[in-house]
Amino acid sequence: MREITPKKIVEMKGREKITMVTAYDYPSALIADKAGMDIIFIGDSLGMVVYGEENTLNVSMDQMVYHTRAVAKGVKRALVLADMPFMSYEVSIEEGMKNAARLIQAGADAVKIEGGYDHYKLVKKLVRSGIPVMGHTGLTPQRYLRLGGYRLMGEREEEIEEILMDAKALEKAGAFAMVLEFMLSDVAKLVTEEVKIPTIGIGSGPHCDGQVLVWHDLLGIYENVPPFVKKYADLRSMIGLALEEYKNDVKDGRFPEPRHYWEFLDKDDFEKKRKRVLERISEDH
Repeated sequence: MREITPKKIVEMKGREKITMVTAYDYPSALIADKAGMDIIFIGDSLGMVVYGEENTLNVSMDQMVYHTRAVAKGVKRALVLADMPFMSYEVSIEEGMKNAARLIQAGADAVKIEGGYDHYKLVKKLVRSGIPVMGHTGLTPQRYLRLGGYRLMGEREEEIEEILMDAKALEKAGAFAMVLEFMLSDVAKLVTEEVKIPTIGIGSGPHCDGQVLVWHDLLGIYENVPPFVKKYADLRSMIGLALEEYKNDVKDGRFPEPRHYWEFLDKDDFEKKRKRVLERISEDH
């Protein structure tokens, strides 16, 4: 069992801020775990940042299982959380149970489900079956078509009520935490105060119990990032410069240098071997 468990995440509420970051492959997971992240999250955002999709709706269960397995192999300390992709749990509770089990069997410690009140029964049954669940309310990207795009949530009173109902339903169903995405910070503060389980914000201000960002966004791998992202590095430029230098070194004959390859120390010995090999080949042909 990994050091960070759902129980420990719950205990961190009000005591210590929770850190969460996405990862989609083994080397990223190794780095994130060594950096001391509390939760490493295989999000369906991989559809956009890894596969180049315009949204998350085309991500399949097979993709999520594949990436979860890769990430899980690289994590020893953090809690490994895997996203339930679009239409992997909406059709029926039974299908949701089966798909959640696939992610756990691939190495996840918990699953995340978008929505709250609508999936109360599923969350409750998953938790009773031994599968920890993190909820997700506010901007739910899998429902962006219904929401009218990727927009700030919580400005209207009915939205505040829906968000709070979702949060309370998730808590009652047994979720150990929830993501609050892209909502007004006042609303996120209200939710955080009204529930006993941790809230993890993304674009929802400083009052949440923790924060999550996408790997590619915070590391500056892409030029365009959501407005709530802080870039902690500019890897796009660094990687580009490294590749350009490599290209120029190859073109101009500067790479490889002698320290990058090996050759016969005894040239006479090599010459004898070379002649014998060439003679045998010429005889065969």
